[in-house]
Amino acid sequence: MLKNRKNIIRISLVLLVTVLIFVSFSIGREIGRKEPICGVINLDQGKPKEVDFSIFWNVWRTVQEKFVDKDKLDPEEMVYGAIDGMLKSLDDPYTIFLTPKETKEFMEDLSGKFEGVGMEIGIRDNILTVIAPLEGSPAQKAGIMAGDEIVGINDKSAIGIKLEKAVQLIRGAKGTEVRLKVLRQGWKEPKEFKIIRDVIEIPTYKLEFKDDVAYLRIYQFFSKSSADFKKAAKTILTRKPKGIVLDLRNNPGGYLEVAQDIASWFLPKGETVVIEKFGDGREKIYKARGHDFLKNYPIVVLVNQGSASASEILAGALRDNRGAKLIGEKTFGKGSVQELTSFLNGAAVKVTVARWLTPKGSLINGKGLSPDIEVAMSEDDYNQGKDPQLDKAFEVIKDIINEK
Repeated sequence: MLKNRKNIIRISLVLLVTVLIFVSFSIGREIGRKEPICGVINLDQGKPKEVDFSIFWNVWRTVQEKFVDKDKLDPEEMVYGAIDGMLKSLDDPYTIFLTPKETKEFMEDLSGKFEGVGMEIGIRDNILTVIAPLEGSPAQKAGIMAGDEIVGINDKSAIGIKLEKAVQLIRGAKGTEVRLKVLRQGWKEPKEFKIIRDVIEIPTYKLEFKDDVAYLRIYQFFSKSSADFKKAAKTILTRKPKGIVLDLRNNPGGYLEVAQDIASWFLPKGETVVIEKFGDGREKIYKARGHDFLKNYPIVVLVNQGSASASEILAGALRDNRGAKLIGEKTFGKGSVQELTSFLNGAAVKVTVARWLTPKGSLINGKGLSPDIEVAMSEDDYNQGKDPQLDKAFEVIKDIINEK
């Protein structure tokens, strides 16, 4: 979950990420010969009093003096590697450092248009896992499914790979090929998928009407989603269906505030949408904003293991506040909030700043939301174009309508 405030990307006034902690500390006391440290600046800026950082500079100086391949000593890459190591020690796959190139790619992803295979990936149980293939993407067309474990990328093992490194290897220019070795639940051996990269334009939503029921599928919660959802809501209000099937399957999430805004269409003003809980025990409550024109429509919600982050917030808010039935499979369980801080050299750091709870206080990070009505989708269902989850959703919403 990424916060989208006006100051979401805080521009640091400290050059080179304050050289992001590591190169910002003083040299400290050095035992033995003291050679100048080359390639870094701002050695004293931002130094906390309680930290003896001499060991870092001792190692830096030792490598600088003794490493056999001098041409491989790239100070910038060494700093970036040190930052990566610091964040990895936190054991949080969502707290990551982004180089200028990775930051640019990340912002392109949030804009909803980029080149690659079109899937959201994450680390679950230390395994690179597909959260969701995006609608109409090369990954989806090739047969990649939510929950697939990626164990190899091209000729390289993906076991223990860092998330940002996996993204670098998988994405690429339109027309090029990437080979993914995938292990799926029920398979004894991994299989290789060859995917041709393309320009990925993520749709915001899909709206159809069938038997007096509006079927509304939301694909993501990015910057344009609130404005696009307003168009969908107006169409629903014009058509006046008797109920709504809200499909959040394979929706990997996006901005927290977009989830709050969309939830506000379905909930009375002032109802709790989500609760943020910070490390110091503080809580921040996000509430429905008041444009609640869809609040009286009966609704059921489709979810699966590709429903993550903002989509879990919306599903949890509708169940806790309105008793909406969740139909499908257990969600991914990405219940943390990240904040992005950008720096003058183009690099950035994404830090987990809080966990979120559903309005009734359920913490789902790593657990997910369990459906009220569980309906599985088999691989045969996908291959044959069957959708028993959607069929069940229409069955349930019609029963609710008939009871009214």
